[in-house]
Amino acid sequence: MIDITRDEIDVDAVTKSVYSDTSGAVVTFLGTARQDKDGKNLVALDYDAYPEMAVKKMEQVRDEIMERWPADKVSIVHRFGPIGLQVVSVAIAVSCPHRKEAFEACEYAINRIKEIVPVWKKEVYADGSEWVEQSGK
Repeated sequence: MIDITRDEIDVDAVTKSVYSDTSGAVVTFLGTARQDKDGKNLVALDYDAYPEMAVKKMEQVRDEIMERWPADKVSIVHRFGPIGLQVVSVAIAVSCPHRKEAFEACEYAINRIKEIVPVWKKEVYADGSEWVEQSGK
């Protein structure tokens, strides 16, 4: 499952999409907004995207993981548009035979997404907003 959507992410569906009889580990990452951002009062995020290219780049991330780790399945779903606090903006699930590889692959996925996927984030504060640079951190 690779998708970019304006709709709420079904975390359960993303997780279940990577289940495999040959995997002993499923690791998920859920990106959400936190209220306090470097001492500022964050009230929302607003993501912009180039959806067609974003899907292609997320597929590339999945393919890189499949080549580098013994992953059985990888799913990535990213939202765009306005998103409130404590709402999932990105969901990643990876299944592997063992937990170490699944954790490594999931961490790689979020870092790589921030590097190459054309999704841009605006942080909306109580007193204004600003576009922020994506980083692998």
